[in-house]
Amino acid sequence: MTTSTTKPIILHLGDPIHYNQDLEKSHFNSSHFTIIRPSTEERSRQTFIQSLKEQKWGQFTAIFRPFWDTGNEMAPWNSELIDLLPSSCKISASAGAGYDWVDTSAMAARGIIYCNGAPACTESVADMALWHIIGCFRSLVWSSTAARSGVPEEWMDAHANVGREARNPKGLVLGIIGLGRIGYRIAEKVRGALGMSVRYFDTVRKDEEMERAVGAEYVSSVESLVAEADCVVLATPLVGDRKIVTRKLLGKFKTGGRFVNIARGKLVDEGALVEALKSGKLSSAGLDVFEDEPNVHPELLGMRNVSLTAHNAGGTVDTKAGFERLAMENILGWLKEGREGLKTAVNLEGLKD
Repeated sequence: MTTSTTKPIILHLGDPIHYNQDLEKSHFNSSHFTIIRPSTEERSRQTFIQSLKEQKWGQFTAIFRPFWDTGNEMAPWNSELIDLLPSSCKISASAGAGYDWVDTSAMAARGIIYCNGAPACTESVADMALWHIIGCFRSLVWSSTAARSGVPEEWMDAHANVGREARNPKGLVLGIIGLGRIGYRIAEKVRGALGMSVRYFDTVRKDEEMERAVGAEYVSSVESLVAEADCVVLATPLVGDRKIVTRKLLGKFKTGGRFVNIARGKLVDEGALVEALKSGKLSSAGLDVFEDEPNVHPELLGMRNVSLTAHNAGGTVDTKAGFERLAMENILGWLKEGREGLKTAVNLEGLKD
């Protein structure tokens, strides 16, 4: 393959640009860059690794992955793969908020900036969290399942009895584990739409002005938070294999409390969660993510007090368009202004100059 030596080379992984063709037409095209898009077959892990060894795609400057559902067939991005990237590669910009599939520290050690797409999915994920929170309080799975059953007896049972368990969330306490961009937006929504009090735990406390803006009260330990909250939302990134919601922590939840996870399934001991729901320690749960995706714990499937969605919290057209644009803007910004032009770099702290 012959590549240009005068224009930066961008390795484009996944589907073509679809939503932001205005930006593509004006700035992100072959007039400004040599853009190489490997085929699906070339993106299988072993083929991709071999191509890197052979320097098939030359001395590319940037890796561009505009969509979360394509372009990552070669994952995980660990040292085995990252160490083969050319020294010319300085930035990797990808769709997606989470980045547990890429070793950002290994990239930083090679002098490669990693940028995610978190701002693009904030609204969508917060909306899904709100849906699960309401579902937990109002027993919506029970009611919806009965209405769809076509069985009059089930309909009548739900009609008569859901109200014995359902609660209005107004005035109750929502606890948020992780008040980052998404956690903060959840706090804004529940305060305004549901009238809930917000408490949170995070490794880094927000400044007082930000806390006041959403009425969020800081709690100094995750154990204290779950003991006080009527519903707990997990909204923190997965780091390594560290679980946050363990059997021990579940034992400290308020009896009859509720749990919502829109973060990562591996942060939760799913077996222990099932036990907590069966014992009545938790009254309900809402899960968008799972410990062994795409497999869901079989005992969760039949629980009428558990709402389940297929890791769709960020899955909107708006998110996809935003992921695509952010990935382009990060690369364009870095090429034009260096670090000042970056929008969502996550590993600058450990970056090797």
